[in-house]
Amino acid sequence: MKQIFELHEGRCIDKWEHYFEIYDFWFQKYRGKEVHILEIGVFQGGSLQMWKKYFGENARIYGIDINPDCKQFEEENIKIFIGSQEDRNFLNDLKQKLPKVDILIDDGGHTMNQQIISFQELFDHVKSDGIYLCEDLHTSYWPNYGGGYRESKTFIEYSKNLIDHINAWNSREDNFRPTEVTKSTYGLHYYPSMLIIEKRLMQKPMSVTNGSYVLKIKDFPYPDFKLSLIKRIINRIKRSFRKPNYKLK
Repeated sequence: MKQIFELHEGRCIDKWEHYFEIYDFWFQKYRGKEVHILEIGVFQGGSLQMWKKYFGENARIYGIDINPDCKQFEEENIKIFIGSQEDRNFLNDLKQKLPKVDILIDDGGHTMNQQIISFQELFDHVKSDGIYLCEDLHTSYWPNYGGGYRESKTFIEYSKNLIDHINAWNSREDNFRPTEVTKSTYGLHYYPSMLIIEKRLMQKPMSVTNGSYVLKIKDFPYPDFKLSLIKRIINRIKRSFRKPNYKLK
């Protein structure tokens, strides 16, 4: 990825240097495959060209920008839509025109409202095994973008709530139960100025045990250990009666 950037002679690309290693780590599995990428924020159109070179001829690249002049940057396998990323009507209309995407990159206006609304409206348009990436999160600390350290309305603070969502299976309170985010998010990966949200269809985690017990159960101080042990034993018995999920040839 860094090499493609350094050899690039097309339109301007503006990225932070440490992003390229992160891009390559998460995106390399899509190279050479039929992949759909949506980037919010076209700027000079250079990054769209970079994705095209990196992913290959089977990639379909889509861009969003509020500046109508960016429409001129369309080319083969690159299509650009003009509209605001904080316009919910525009985003919902866009979802009717685009297939679900494998990768979504929010490199748009970087204001708090823009980042939050884009996530709320477009996260469900990323495939169930795809990647949602929001970058330039340093603006969450810049007052002129609506940011500030521990300001409640920043995207950083908003995204911290997602930690609760991916752990909601463990909630014992009626007012906090698993959500669509819980059921579709495998991991949250924070880097300087960047959050990668790794999607995967999720089910309630199940505890498993193996091996023999040596210490007496009654000596364990954990309040739920005995109860969880009983559940584990029951689950082990249930699994022993399951039919194998493979077929003999």
